[in-house]
Amino acid sequence: MDSKPERHGVSRAASAQNGFSRILLIRHGRTPLNAAGLLRGHLDPPLDEVGRAEAGRLARTLAKDDIRLVVASPLIRAVETAKAVAAPHGIEVIVDERIVDRDYGAWAGHAKREVEAKHGTLDNAPGVEPLADVTERAVKAVEELALRSVGTSTVAVTHDVVLRQVLAALCPDLGDPEGIAQDTGCLNSLVYRGGAWSVESLNVVPDDDPAPGAEDKR
Repeated sequence: MDSKPERHGVSRAASAQNGFSRILLIRHGRTPLNAAGLLRGHLDPPLDEVGRAEAGRLARTLAKDDIRLVVASPLIRAVETAKAVAAPHGIEVIVDERIVDRDYGAWAGHAKREVEAKHGTLDNAPGVEPLADVTERAVKAVEELALRSVGTSTVAVTHDVVLRQVLAALCPDLGDPEGIAQDTGCLNSLVYRGGAWSVESLNVVPDDDPAPGAEDKR
C-alpha cells in the first residue's frame, strides 16, 4: 500500500482543538549494508551517498510541517536522518533506545537467506531478539509520543523491522508485518485520536525533484 500523504501541515491550534496527534514514522536513509542486502541490527554504519540524499529529500518534504519533536534510534543511520529532518525546525534530536533496530546478535552483517538456510527462520536463530520484544518496546515508545504530542506533529526515525511491527500492531488492517513495504528514506503518517490509530500515508518516498512552483499536495 503506497500512497501520498493527504496532508501534513495542519496547524497546531487546529489539531489541538480536535485532540489528535500526528506521528511521522520514518525509515532511515540507505547504508552500505542496506545496499548489500545484509542484516544490520546493532551494527552502526553511516548513511551512504544515496542515504544522505534520501535524508535531504525527507527534510525538504517536512520543512513546513509543525514539527516540535524529533526522536531517533541511537544508531548513526537513524540519527543522521533525524538530524537532517530536524535542522529546518531548529530543534535537537532526542535518542530513544526503545526504537533501535532488532538485535540479530552474531548474525548481523550476514544475509537473511544464510540464516534461514541454517535455522529455517530468523526467529529460530540463536541470539536474535524475539519479535514480540521488538514490538513491545517500540509500540510503547510510539504510544508515549502520541500522548505527549497533542496538537502537533512528531517525527520518529527508526528501522525497517521496527516500523513494520509497529504499523501492524497499531493498525491491524494493514495485515502481516512482512507484507508492509518500508523503503529506505520512506515516510509513514499516522494519526492518534480518541484512543485509536489511523493511517494517513504509508511508505511514501519523497520525489527526487519536485517541480518548481508545483502545488504542495502533501
